[in-house]
Parts: sequence; C-alpha cells; structure tokens
Amino acid sequence: MFPIRDHNPSLRFPYITYGLILINTFIFVSYWPILGDPSKINPLFQNWALVPASIKEGGAYLGLLTSIFFHGSFMHLLGNMLFLHIYGDNLEDKMGHFWFLIFYLFAGVFANFAQFAADPYSNVPVIGASGAVAAVMGGYLLLFPKARIDILFIFVIIFKIIPIRAWVVLGIWFVLQLYNGLAVPASVSSIAYWAHIGGFVFGVVATFTTWKKLGGKKFWSKNHGAPDHKEATYSFTRTNIPKVRK
Repeated sequence: MFPIRDHNPSLRFPYITYGLILINTFIFVSYWPILGDPSKINPLFQNWALVPASIKEGGAYLGLLTSIFFHGSFMHLLGNMLFLHIYGDNLEDKMGHFWFLIFYLFAGVFANFAQFAADPYSNVPVIGASGAVAAVMGGYLLLFPKARIDILFIFVIIFKIIPIRAWVVLGIWFVLQLYNGLAVPASVSSIAYWAHIGGFVFGVVATFTTWKKLGGKKFWSKNHGAPDHKEATYSFTRTNIPKVRK
C-alpha cells in the first residue's frame, strides 16, 4: 500500500516543489553510471553524504545538507520524489515559495542531525531526501488532516485505489517509523528511521506558525480539517480489452 496522489489541488504553481524534484533527479542521473562501482561511488558519498563519525570528529558538517540531494537507487529516488510531489505543493501553496524552500532545507538538516544523534559513531554514509520529505508530510498532516489521499492497494493480482484520510495515512506511517526506530538499533539498520522521525516532528512544529496565520482551530473547524478549496475529483474509464468468458 502506498499513496499515489491526493485530492488537494494547489492554487499556485509549485515552483520549488518541482524544482527540488528536478534537482534531485539531475544529481542522481549524473552519478548513476558509477553507482555499481564501489571504487568510484564510495568516495563521492564520503564527500557529500552525512557521515556521523566525521561529524563527531568535528568536520564534514556540509554533509548534513548536501546528503538530502543524493539517493542510493532509482526506487529510493522515485519514492521520495513521489511523496514530495503529493504533499509538497500544498505546503508550498500555504507557506509561499521562499519560506517553503527554507523550511525544506532546514528540515533536511534537522532530520540528519536526529540520525546523527541516534548513531554518532557510524562510518556508513547516510543519503536521501527522506528526512526533509518527512517534514513536508508532518506539515501536511497539521494543515490538512482530513484531506483525502488515494492509496494504491496491491495484493497478488488485485490492484485497487482506495481514498483514505491524510491523518490515517500519515499517522500510520509515522507510527511505523517510530516503532522501527525503537525496535531496530540505528547501528544495524539500513534505513535512517530517526531521520524520518526527526523530520516529521520538525515539520509539524515548524508548520505551526503557518497554521496559526491561517486561523489555527478556526481554519480546521471551517473545513473540518479538509482542504479549504474544492477537492480534485478523478474518474476512471473502462478498458477496451474485451472480457473473455470461460
């Protein structure tokens, strides 16, 4: 089960959201040819990724920021950019282009610092936009807890799209991150759960000012936690492939 879109159209063109997606994609494509060559890719990640042990020794602080623009695989990139696309445009719409960019960059640094705090002696490079994207998800949850999110449900040969409220989707996601972060030691986990947790919490807290400007509880009560404009609707057409009976 994973989200594919929301019913919350942005009222302004999300320049920053699309720009971040393009930058992340361009950077990934630039080193994709050497991704399978450890002798070439490892030095690149050591220079630009977050290496907690290097931070502990008093250096490589730039990695707290630059690491959020690197990804370890195409699916890693696709997952993060899909989530950024779904939730980022609405947050950018409410915060404004400039402040959304500042929010995103600071969220990435804070999320990486949370991962560093969980395992400060690790020499394993940490990369990915997950922490910054998690902050976007946290901010979205605060502003639009009852927005509808379309979830693609796949079970063997069953494919179904199910609309679910944002507080359910994002709440379950955060609980899973928290559970895994507490259950799996950061030193042995291949996923930066504490970056996800730290980023999500940062997102909720940092979006509080925007929520207050919009009216706080009045903003919620006016639309019952749903978007404050007409929701998007999607329709499906039947396939032209004829049904073959037994």
